[in-house]
Amino acid sequence: MIKAIRKASLYTSAAVFVGLVSGVESAHAAGNTAGTNDFSTISGNITESIQELPGLLTGVSYMLGILLGVLGILKIKDHVENPGQTPLQHGAIRLAAGGGLFGLPIVYEAMQNTIGADGASADFTALDGVQTFSTVN
Repeated sequence: MIKAIRKASLYTSAAVFVGLVSGVESAHAAGNTAGTNDFSTISGNITESIQELPGLLTGVSYMLGILLGVLGILKIKDHVENPGQTPLQHGAIRLAAGGGLFGLPIVYEAMQNTIGADGASADFTALDGVQTFSTVN
């Protein structure tokens, strides 16, 4: 079972590496059409690259959450088979960390909806017409 997980992990990491390398090559080819690399071109490439980061973090978070969940279940199984050798807390910690990673994209989306998609905070100019209550002495 562990050999199969390691083999799948190696295949997945190789596929991710090939995908990242091919994405970098296409980005370099597309960004250097004029033959110049001035500051505005570089900053534009950085901005475009950062826009894809939340999707990447979501995918990685889901995959690691599932992996830690499975490893937690396997540790709990080890604890049931031999309680003296494997403490229960090892499996529980892996399950809790996997659940946290699995819930991270939902929390990120809630934060983004609260703050706003453009990164600006709440608009306080909309409160100009609101009356404030003050205590009278």
